[in-house]
Amino acid sequence: MHFGMKQNEKKKNNWRTEYEENNFPDIVLTVAVVNGCKPKKASNNQSTNETTQMDQNDTTSYGICGEGTSMHHLELITDMGDTLHYTLLDDGPDSAVVLGGLLCGDRLAVIGHKIDGESYADRVINLTTLQGKWVSIDKQFEILEGGVVKSNVKAEQNPWTEWKIYNGQLLLNQDTFAIDNLGADSLYLENKVGIFAYHRLQ
Repeated sequence: MHFGMKQNEKKKNNWRTEYEENNFPDIVLTVAVVNGCKPKKASNNQSTNETTQMDQNDTTSYGICGEGTSMHHLELITDMGDTLHYTLLDDGPDSAVVLGGLLCGDRLAVIGHKIDGESYADRVINLTTLQGKWVSIDKQFEILEGGVVKSNVKAEQNPWTEWKIYNGQLLLNQDTFAIDNLGADSLYLENKVGIFAYHRLQ
Protein backbone atom coordinates (compact mmCIF):
# COMPACT_ATOMS: atom_id res chain seq x y z
CA MET A 1 0.00 0.00 0.00
CA HIS A 2 2.70 2.47 0.92
CA PHE A 3 4.65 1.63 -2.22
CA GLY A 4 1.60 2.29 -4.41
CA MET A 5 0.98 5.63 -2.74
CA LYS A 6 4.58 6.69 -3.31
CA GLN A 7 4.26 5.70 -6.99
CA ASN A 8 1.09 7.79 -7.32
CA GLU A 9 2.74 10.79 -5.63
CA LYS A 10 5.72 10.43 -7.94
CA LYS A 11 3.44 10.41 -10.99
CA LYS A 12 1.65 13.51 -9.74
CA ASN A 13 4.95 15.32 -9.17
CA ASN A 14 6.16 14.34 -12.65
CA TRP A 15 2.87 15.57 -14.15
CA ARG A 16 3.21 18.91 -12.33
CA THR A 17 6.81 19.31 -13.50
CA GLU A 18 5.89 18.59 -17.11
CA TYR A 19 2.86 20.95 -16.91
CA GLU A 20 4.96 23.79 -15.47
CA GLU A 21 7.73 23.29 -18.05
CA ASN A 22 5.25 23.20 -20.95
CA ASN A 23 3.20 26.16 -19.77
CA PHE A 24 5.89 28.37 -18.21
CA PRO A 25 6.57 30.30 -21.47
CA ASP A 26 2.82 31.00 -21.78
CA ILE A 27 2.73 32.30 -18.21
CA VAL A 28 5.72 34.57 -18.84
CA LEU A 29 4.16 35.80 -22.10
CA THR A 30 0.85 36.53 -20.37
CA VAL A 31 2.59 38.54 -17.64
CA ALA A 32 4.56 40.47 -20.24
CA VAL A 33 1.41 41.30 -22.21
CA VAL A 34 -0.44 42.44 -19.10
CA ASN A 35 2.47 44.63 -18.03
CA GLY A 36 2.73 46.05 -21.53
CA CYS A 37 -0.92 47.09 -21.45
CA LYS A 38 -0.55 49.18 -18.31
CA PRO A 39 -1.03 52.92 -19.01
CA LYS A 40 2.03 55.09 -18.87
CA LYS A 41 1.90 57.75 -16.20
CA ALA A 42 4.53 59.84 -17.94
CA SER A 43 2.08 60.92 -20.65
CA ASN A 44 -0.36 62.26 -18.05
CA ASN A 45 2.43 64.14 -16.32
CA GLN A 46 3.54 65.59 -19.65
CA SER A 47 0.02 66.81 -20.42
CA THR A 48 -0.22 68.41 -16.97
CA ASN A 49 3.16 70.10 -17.43
CA GLU A 50 2.13 71.49 -20.82
CA THR A 51 -1.09 72.89 -19.34
CA THR A 52 0.83 74.46 -16.46
CA GLN A 53 3.33 76.00 -18.88
CA MET A 54 0.48 77.49 -20.94
CA ASP A 55 -1.10 78.99 -17.84
CA GLN A 56 2.22 80.57 -16.87
CA ASN A 57 2.66 82.09 -20.35
CA ASP A 58 -0.90 83.47 -20.43
CA THR A 59 -0.78 87.26 -19.89
CA THR A 60 -4.57 87.55 -19.64
CA SER A 61 -6.18 88.92 -16.46
CA TYR A 62 -9.49 87.35 -15.47
CA GLY A 63 -12.17 88.77 -13.24
CA ILE A 64 -15.49 90.57 -12.85
CA CYS A 65 -16.41 93.93 -14.33
CA GLY A 66 -16.56 96.35 -11.39
CA GLU A 67 -19.02 99.13 -10.61
CA GLY A 68 -16.34 101.74 -11.29
CA THR A 69 -16.32 100.90 -15.01
CA SER A 70 -17.22 103.72 -17.39
CA MET A 71 -16.82 104.59 -21.06
CA HIS A 72 -13.06 105.18 -20.82
CA HIS A 73 -12.25 103.34 -17.63
CA LEU A 74 -12.39 99.65 -16.74
CA GLU A 75 -12.42 98.35 -13.19
CA LEU A 76 -11.59 94.65 -12.97
CA ILE A 77 -12.03 92.63 -9.77
CA THR A 78 -9.62 89.76 -10.44
CA ASP A 79 -9.99 86.13 -9.43
CA MET A 80 -7.25 86.77 -6.86
CA GLY A 81 -9.34 89.51 -5.22
CA ASP A 82 -7.26 92.42 -6.52
CA THR A 83 -8.79 95.51 -8.15
CA LEU A 84 -7.16 96.56 -11.41
CA HIS A 85 -7.85 99.76 -13.33
CA TYR A 86 -7.43 100.09 -17.10
CA THR A 87 -7.76 103.09 -19.38
CA LEU A 88 -9.91 102.47 -22.46
CA LEU A 89 -8.80 104.57 -25.43
CA ASP A 90 -11.07 105.14 -28.41
CA ASP A 91 -8.42 105.69 -31.06
CA GLY A 92 -4.71 105.63 -31.72
CA PRO A 93 -2.21 102.76 -31.55
CA ASP A 94 -3.21 102.02 -27.94
CA SER A 95 -6.96 101.93 -28.60
CA ALA A 96 -8.89 99.19 -26.84
CA VAL A 97 -10.91 96.49 -28.56
CA VAL A 98 -13.93 95.59 -26.44
CA LEU A 99 -15.72 92.40 -27.49
CA GLY A 100 -19.12 91.57 -26.04
CA GLY A 101 -19.72 94.85 -24.23
CA LEU A 102 -19.13 95.92 -20.63
CA LEU A 103 -21.72 95.24 -17.98
CA CYS A 104 -21.15 95.33 -14.25
CA GLY A 105 -20.95 91.79 -12.87
CA ASP A 106 -20.00 90.16 -16.18
CA ARG A 107 -16.90 87.98 -16.31
CA LEU A 108 -14.08 89.44 -18.43
CA ALA A 109 -10.74 88.48 -19.90
CA VAL A 110 -8.43 91.48 -20.27
CA ILE A 111 -5.12 91.84 -22.10
CA GLY A 112 -3.30 95.10 -21.49
CA HIS A 113 0.00 96.91 -21.18
CA LYS A 114 1.53 99.61 -19.01
CA ILE A 115 2.96 103.01 -19.92
CA ASP A 116 4.60 105.04 -17.17
CA GLY A 117 2.87 102.94 -14.55
CA GLU A 118 -0.62 103.37 -16.04
CA SER A 119 -2.47 100.30 -17.38
CA TYR A 120 -4.11 100.41 -20.80
CA ALA A 121 -6.50 97.72 -22.05
CA ASP A 122 -5.63 96.30 -25.46
CA ARG A 123 -8.36 93.70 -25.72
CA VAL A 124 -11.35 93.03 -23.49
CA ILE A 125 -13.43 89.88 -24.01
CA ASN A 126 -16.75 89.54 -22.23
CA LEU A 127 -16.81 85.85 -21.28
CA THR A 128 -20.42 86.09 -20.11
CA THR A 129 -21.44 87.18 -23.61
CA LEU A 130 -19.24 84.49 -25.17
CA GLN A 131 -21.06 81.74 -23.31
CA GLY A 132 -24.21 80.30 -24.81
CA LYS A 133 -25.40 78.34 -27.84
CA TRP A 134 -23.87 79.15 -31.23
CA VAL A 135 -24.80 77.75 -34.62
CA SER A 136 -23.53 77.86 -38.21
CA ILE A 137 -24.21 75.79 -41.33
CA ASP A 138 -22.25 72.76 -40.10
CA LYS A 139 -21.77 73.38 -36.37
CA GLN A 140 -23.96 73.78 -33.33
CA PHE A 141 -22.26 74.04 -29.96
CA GLU A 142 -22.68 75.55 -26.52
CA ILE A 143 -19.92 77.31 -24.58
CA LEU A 144 -20.41 76.66 -20.88
CA GLU A 145 -18.75 77.77 -17.66
CA GLY A 146 -15.65 75.95 -16.50
CA GLY A 147 -14.09 75.60 -19.96
CA VAL A 148 -16.65 73.07 -21.23
CA VAL A 149 -18.04 72.95 -24.78
CA LYS A 150 -21.09 70.83 -25.60
CA SER A 151 -21.71 69.82 -29.21
CA ASN A 152 -25.32 69.47 -30.32
CA VAL A 153 -24.52 67.76 -33.64
CA LYS A 154 -24.52 63.99 -33.10
CA ALA A 155 -22.85 63.15 -36.43
CA GLU A 156 -19.91 65.52 -35.86
CA GLN A 157 -16.61 63.61 -36.00
CA ASN A 158 -14.36 65.95 -34.03
CA PRO A 159 -16.59 68.03 -31.77
CA TRP A 160 -15.15 70.74 -29.56
CA THR A 161 -15.25 69.70 -25.92
CA GLU A 162 -13.22 72.39 -24.13
CA TRP A 163 -12.38 76.08 -24.44
CA LYS A 164 -10.20 78.76 -22.89
CA ILE A 165 -8.88 82.23 -23.57
CA TYR A 166 -5.12 82.32 -24.10
CA ASN A 167 -3.39 85.66 -24.65
CA GLY A 168 -6.54 87.14 -26.13
CA GLN A 169 -7.32 84.24 -28.45
CA LEU A 170 -10.01 81.59 -28.16
CA LEU A 171 -8.81 77.99 -27.93
CA LEU A 172 -11.35 75.31 -28.85
CA ASN A 173 -9.65 71.98 -28.22
CA GLN A 174 -6.44 72.36 -30.27
CA ASP A 175 -7.92 74.96 -32.64
CA THR A 176 -6.85 78.58 -32.09
CA PHE A 177 -9.06 81.46 -33.20
CA ALA A 178 -8.94 85.23 -33.07
CA ILE A 179 -12.28 86.72 -32.06
CA ASP A 180 -13.07 89.30 -34.75
CA ASN A 181 -16.49 90.21 -33.44
CA LEU A 182 -18.64 89.27 -30.45
CA GLY A 183 -22.10 90.70 -30.10
CA ALA A 184 -25.36 89.82 -28.43
CA ASP A 185 -26.34 87.56 -31.34
CA SER A 186 -23.19 87.14 -33.46
CA LEU A 187 -19.74 85.61 -33.17
CA TYR A 188 -16.98 85.81 -35.79
CA LEU A 189 -13.90 83.64 -35.39
CA GLU A 190 -10.82 83.72 -37.62
CA ASN A 191 -7.81 81.46 -38.14
CA LYS A 192 -5.50 80.55 -41.03
CA VAL A 193 -8.31 78.70 -42.81
CA GLY A 194 -10.70 81.63 -42.89
CA ILE A 195 -13.47 83.48 -41.04
CA PHE A 196 -16.29 81.54 -39.42
CA ALA A 197 -19.60 83.22 -38.64
CA TYR A 198 -22.00 82.01 -35.95
CA HIS A 199 -25.26 83.35 -34.63
CA ARG A 200 -26.71 82.82 -31.19
CA LEU A 201 -29.34 80.14 -30.76
CA GLN A 202 -31.94 81.13 -28.19
